[in-house]
Amino acid sequence: METSLIWFGNNLRVHDNEALHSAAKAKRVIAVYFFDPRHFQINPFGFKKTERFRAKFLLETVHQLKTDLEKLNITLLVYHEKPENKIPELVKQFNINHVFLQNEWTSEEEHVIKTVENRVSKAVTFHKTFDQFLFHPDDIPFDAHSQIPEVFTVFRKKCEKHCPVRPCFDKPALKPTENRIESTTEIPTLETLGFSSFETDHRSAFPFEGGEKNALQRVQHYFWDSKKLAYYKKTRNGLVGTDYSSKFSAWLANGSISARTIYWEVKRFEDEIKKNQDTYWLIFELIWRDYFKYVSLKHGNQIFKIDGILQKDYDWHTNNAAKQDWINGETADDFVNANMIELKQTGWMSNRGRQNVASYWSKHLEQDWRIGASYFEAMLIDYDVHSNWGNWMYNSGVGNDPRNRTFNTKRQAEMYDPNKKFQSLWLQPTLF
Repeated sequence: METSLIWFGNNLRVHDNEALHSAAKAKRVIAVYFFDPRHFQINPFGFKKTERFRAKFLLETVHQLKTDLEKLNITLLVYHEKPENKIPELVKQFNINHVFLQNEWTSEEEHVIKTVENRVSKAVTFHKTFDQFLFHPDDIPFDAHSQIPEVFTVFRKKCEKHCPVRPCFDKPALKPTENRIESTTEIPTLETLGFSSFETDHRSAFPFEGGEKNALQRVQHYFWDSKKLAYYKKTRNGLVGTDYSSKFSAWLANGSISARTIYWEVKRFEDEIKKNQDTYWLIFELIWRDYFKYVSLKHGNQIFKIDGILQKDYDWHTNNAAKQDWINGETADDFVNANMIELKQTGWMSNRGRQNVASYWSKHLEQDWRIGASYFEAMLIDYDVHSNWGNWMYNSGVGNDPRNRTFNTKRQAEMYDPNKKFQSLWLQPTLF
């Protein structure tokens, strides 16, 4: 019997999932997800690769995925171990012919995929999809990755003109009940992953739970119930509250929703409600996200190196006291401190905040930008390898910013927090 395995990674959804859509065509389909222990270990900069906030969000997401797959009569196996150790066993146990997965190209992920491929029979076919993009790599108007422009505006304009966004894939049809398999695997708990349970801080601008259902509910709320999309560009730099920006990034990062789904929903909103600069700006942000994926496709491991893609040689410092002050929100800058405390307490920070604290760390304190990027990797609920390292390079003068800007944090605070509402929220001791 033809049996397909869908190996879930950062594509944790049942709608618009090419890998799942294709895998489900087989006579029998089995799903698997790994909580890879390496993702919870200490990295070379001294931080856990995944801290408690993203771990909790991921657990919620996988619970939702398991439920959604069960409704399709597809069993999700969940393991807290390395994929390269378990997938070869599954291939033998279930006589798997095909493995479907989302393609990854950053070094750690690529290494795992290649190791799995080398450990299973050559008779098994691996099918890799590029589902994390808005503009599919096969469609972009550049003949090779080496031709991808270094300046975002050039990339954006060319893609907008020449690259249509593909339609979404349908949710797979219901499989017969005999497709289910017996499973004793369990989704780990926070405690199993090495964390204590915790309550979300009541001040958080991102109090949301993980999973596709919550992602789609957020689209419904932000677009259709509140119509906030019609004001997105005007409000997106807000700092307090849940509705100043779309907040889609966390669900996009682990693939609870696709960029295409959001894009086509924006288009529907423009047709039915309103089309303006604000609605376009959300698409603009999706293209910005795409861009850093293409930057990492072009430059590979250079995005993780101290001299970045520009290979610029700065005199970077590594002062532990400066690092602790920055992390704990105890620098000489109140605006930076408020943002850093928000991150420490919630796993979230606004885009405006991220630009300011990154600029302060790398340009003002002149500290190794990779330490900041690595801390963000640990802490952010919406961590995305390409966006995180691409934006950190950009803000640190070793990436794609043609103007090499430095943020004036005092001026930024005056512009975006004139009444100090945000700073007061995080700098004043709380009674709760």
